[in-house]
This record gives sequence, structure tokens and C-alpha cells, in this order.
Amino acid sequence: MRLVVARCSVDYAGRLSAHLPPATRLLVLKGDGSVLVHSDSLSYKPLNWMSPPCTFVVEEVDDERASAGVVELWRVTQAKTADLLVISIYEILHDSTHDLGVDPGLQKDGVEADLQRLLAEQIDLLGDGYQLVRREYMTAIGPVDILARDAAGAHVAVEIKRRGGIDGVEQLTRYLELMNRDPLLAPVAGVFAAQSIAPQALTLAADRGIRTLLLDYDAMRGLDFGHAKLF
Repeated sequence: MRLVVARCSVDYAGRLSAHLPPATRLLVLKGDGSVLVHSDSLSYKPLNWMSPPCTFVVEEVDDERASAGVVELWRVTQAKTADLLVISIYEILHDSTHDLGVDPGLQKDGVEADLQRLLAEQIDLLGDGYQLVRREYMTAIGPVDILARDAAGAHVAVEIKRRGGIDGVEQLTRYLELMNRDPLLAPVAGVFAAQSIAPQALTLAADRGIRTLLLDYDAMRGLDFGHAKLF
């Protein structure tokens, strides 16, 4: 990745035309071929950019531009659309190139798989005397996140979401209807667990006889002293 801080003007020609008058900006030339023009505002959003595939050429500065103070002329052309980004550089304040290597990609924390694993390890959050039967208990219509037994030995199916909505309650309802037809499992109660649960989902769960459990992800990881709350 090349980072250039320069006083420059920018002209864009394509589906629309745009002009940025001379000012100090950050120019980012990425390894994937994209070119981005940033100011010290707009957060992460560039003022203008060209997405790959595109070609980057440093052209010779003609006399007219040179007399106006232009020292470098960058021409970036989009290969598929022929859109054109012309960057006229008047002064370069910083120019550095960095090899960032291969990025491993975004690894999300607090996804449903993490919540499932932690709740399975801390099954007592469901109540005293609960025991884990298994994670990802397979049914004919899909896997239930957790199958457990309560203190009396009855089966409990747990559906886990990061954000609990009506769809999640409906999903658990379908699992319960199917599982309660199995004489080896019935009766099966349901618990809908999530980091946050919409009011409509709380109402629907109560109407269906399904308990709801708010999960405190940080507390489950031992990062604070919060507690899961069972309604």
C-alpha cells in the first residue's frame, strides 16, 4: 500500500463529473489496484475513488499545468467502464509504501457459535440442576442449538441468537412442535436465549410458553460481573 499526502486537485469523469479544487489530501494506492482520495473528515469515506480493475499511469506534465504549479499528473482509468480519475499534484508532503501482507480477514467476536459454546459450558445459567445433553441436536428440520435436561430430568430445547426477534421464537416453536412428537424426548420445554430480545419476541415467547434468557456475553467470558437474567 502506498500512502501519499499531497496538495492536489482531483477531476473525475464518468457517469457524472466531479471536481475537487486544490487542497491537502491523503491519496491511498492499494495493492488491489484501487485508488482513494481522503480528506481529514467524513470518517472512513473517501472524497473520491476508483475501484479495481483499473490502470494507474503517471503522465508527463504539460506546459499549461506546469505553469499552474502541477509537478505530477496521475491518471487512473477504470478498465470496465472507462471512468477516469485525474489527480494533479502540486506538492508531495509524504510518500511511503508499506507491504501489509495477506490479511486474515475479519474475525467476529460474540457470534452465535460463541454464545452457544459458552452457554453449553455454563449450562447452569438456565437454572439449578440443568445438565447439557448435546449441542447442535439434529431434528428433521434443522439443528437445535442446545438440548439440555432440567433438574427434574425433562428435556429443554434452547435456541440462541445475538439479537432475538420474532423469527427466532417462531423457529424454536417449530422445533418444539416436532420434538414433542417424539416419545423419547417429550415433554420438551423451550428457552429462547439472546443478548437482546425485542419486545414483540418477548410477548410471543410468553404466549407460546417459552422462557427467555438474556445473555451477558462479557460476563460469560469473565470480563465483568453481569449476570444472565431469566424471565
